[in-house]
Amino acid sequence: MTDRVADELPTAAPTVARKLLDKRVLPAWSLAMPLLGAVAVALSLAKAGPVGVTGAGMILIGTVLAAVHHAEVVAHRVGEPFGTLVLAVAVTVIEVSLIVSLMTSGGDDAATLARDTVFAAIMIILNGIVGVCLLAGGVRHHEQVFGLKGVSAALCVLAAMATLSLILPNYTLSAPGPFFTTSQLIFTAVVSLTLYATFVLVQTVRHRDYFLPADLDDIDQDSHAEPPSAAQTLVAFAMLVVALISVVLLAKDLAPTLEAAVLAAGLPIALVGVAIAALVLAPESLAAVRAARRNRLQTSLNLALGSALATIGLTIPSVAIASLALGLPIALGIDAREITLLALSLIVAVLSLGTGRTTVLQGVVHLLIFATFLFTTVVP
Repeated sequence: MTDRVADELPTAAPTVARKLLDKRVLPAWSLAMPLLGAVAVALSLAKAGPVGVTGAGMILIGTVLAAVHHAEVVAHRVGEPFGTLVLAVAVTVIEVSLIVSLMTSGGDDAATLARDTVFAAIMIILNGIVGVCLLAGGVRHHEQVFGLKGVSAALCVLAAMATLSLILPNYTLSAPGPFFTTSQLIFTAVVSLTLYATFVLVQTVRHRDYFLPADLDDIDQDSHAEPPSAAQTLVAFAMLVVALISVVLLAKDLAPTLEAAVLAAGLPIALVGVAIAALVLAPESLAAVRAARRNRLQTSLNLALGSALATIGLTIPSVAIASLALGLPIALGIDAREITLLALSLIVAVLSLGTGRTTVLQGVVHLLIFATFLFTTVVP
């Protein structure tokens, strides 16, 4: 028996290694990018001329995608409701680090970056992501259905948070312009965080059935996949930490170059916020579109609207804390043009998602509103 065990030991280690480095759970790129990010920071690659800046930018994008992937692995292991929070916190760290890095290096012009990023994220999600999902699903399946209760709850919270965070600052009297006073900023941050926490509680615990497909056979098969092992989760968590640190430091190094390039091209500083939002939302956007093409529109809408809520509910409080701690000015109020687009987006979302059934028509409407947002950002 002893000899038999000894004979099996050499094959046991490779088996464990294969499970640990399972390409479906921990693909090679997701392990390589955080390490490349750390190397790029150590070598100050972003300060090595145009070639270095280009390389650092590509590594930053890959590291962000790797961080989100590892956060999803950890989230799958710990389960709900904590899994949702792990992913949301990881994405928020990335987004806030990019915003604060640009704010600290951009002077007065960077005071609007937080609001530009949050507003851009809402427009990208409500019109861009939702529009592509409805169009892709409608083209392939003609008509798609989803549960109204969960979507209505998400839109309700989103409308409240967006109005209180992005529109109200323009109409308060204690501070001129699109600014909150310190007490108002703290209050708004607490309100946003409370609304988001309540939504997460409803989504994952008290009324989880509101966010599940009506037909249980349509539930995304990924949710039934075998969770990663403890060893895989530890590796993913370690890589997540490395990726987040690398993103923060790379963003700090690249911030001056990015803002200078936008201004030198004669483009509005708001485009930086659009770029940040698009980068952070890219992984969840792809997942939402894939789900829509598989006729799982409920999953698509859960991903999209959940991302929008996390963007406001976690990013606004985090940026507020950074602003107060570092003494950075922060303007949250959006202008009349953006208020019009935000109101139109919320109204159209309520109407297009208010019947529980969608076709390509709703997708085209959302996408044209998104195109209008992009065009008026470049040509205000």
